[in-house]
Amino acid sequence: VKADPAALMASLQLLPSPALNLEIQHAQIFINNEWQNSESGKVFPVYNPATGEQICEVQEADKLDTDKAVRAARLAFSLGSVWRRMDASERGRLLDRLADLVERDRTLLATMESLNSGKPFLQAFYVDLQGVIKTLRYYAGWADKIHGATIPVDGDYFTFTS
Repeated sequence: VKADPAALMASLQLLPSPALNLEIQHAQIFINNEWQNSESGKVFPVYNPATGEQICEVQEADKLDTDKAVRAARLAFSLGSVWRRMDASERGRLLDRLADLVERDRTLLATMESLNSGKPFLQAFYVDLQGVIKTLRYYAGWADKIHGATIPVDGDYFTFTS
């Protein structure tokens, strides 16, 4: 069977393409829901392995930044915090919203992954980003599905078994 060149060209037009004129918007460290510079002010270059061209410079985290992130995470999960008081279904809704945002920016994210890792754009788009979206939606669905049995124990503890 001889391939129709016009049909082949039309089918290729349906494939997604990398984002053109990519501008890196965030090269800072994300801690406590904020983009911030590293405590040391150090940065390191990020290169496209396929071309050797520098993509950008990003903030270099060190021990002080790690300690700050750990403190923020502990605070976020402390008793009485917004996250701890949040309904499980709302947590699932937030994970679903994150999946929506990844899906919305899938081309941009796949372009960045392709440039950063050297992998083909379509692999980043159809494998990596699709996997991220599906994983987020999977766990969003489980957020309020609590199953199993509890075992009473002494003290302020919760014991869970499946």
